[in-house]
Amino acid sequence: MNDLPPDLPRLRTLETWLQLTLDRVRTAIATAEQVEAQQRRAVPPPPPDWVLQLSIGGEGQPIAVHVGGCGTAGKRARPISRDQAMRAVTEGLEPCGLCRPDTELGIL
Repeated sequence: MNDLPPDLPRLRTLETWLQLTLDRVRTAIATAEQVEAQQRRAVPPPPPDWVLQLSIGGEGQPIAVHVGGCGTAGKRARPISRDQAMRAVTEGLEPCGLCRPDTELGIL
């Protein structure tokens, strides 16, 4: 029932082959773990619930309120809380005409 060779030279050869195979498997595992870690990092965070669009310029004055994820907010936007969004809209800051944050906030 013994499936291993009886002599030392063939046992050493088998040991070497197994070690090389194990090294290859461990390398493949490490590569797969790196790919998996990169994929986890590549998932973007969810958009904020509300964003404030800022104007072009040094100070970046607020110009509109948007629902988070609205494409018209552009790159000059910063996340704000629901309370800040409500305050901005009720104080006269323009709500986006596409995403309608005023409707989402319950302000008509």
